[in-house]
Amino acid sequence: MTLPNVVQPLRIADARVSVRHVFVRDLVLSCSIGVYVHERKGPQRVRINLDMAVREAGVVGDDLANVVCYDTIVARVRLIAGAGHLNLVETLAERIADMCLEDPRVRMARVRVEKLDVFPDATSAGVEIERFSPLP
Repeated sequence: MTLPNVVQPLRIADARVSVRHVFVRDLVLSCSIGVYVHERKGPQRVRINLDMAVREAGVVGDDLANVVCYDTIVARVRLIAGAGHLNLVETLAERIADMCLEDPRVRMARVRVEKLDVFPDATSAGVEIERFSPLP
């Protein structure tokens, strides 16, 4: 039974189809983002969450080259967020999803971008997207 207003865990990892779940939780960055004049005066805090469904390619063998490295993903997210002003959180989310899907092992990327200081009476406001690899 699913209770209303209860966040259910993501079900991404699936041994039957050799998929693992690689994720980054609550990455907080400063980013120049927003359409309003006051938002262009300085950076705003954004929180980014990533979930990726990754094809397992055989034995990992304790070798970093055999996995999707979350350190590399986070470094690239930082570059995207710092590359210049964006009007929309949707644009930031799309660019991050596109970057994740550049790795052919990534089958799906779910990206949540939240602006943390938009409303005094809300924790955050933002967007979540899910994109799939066009590769079979």
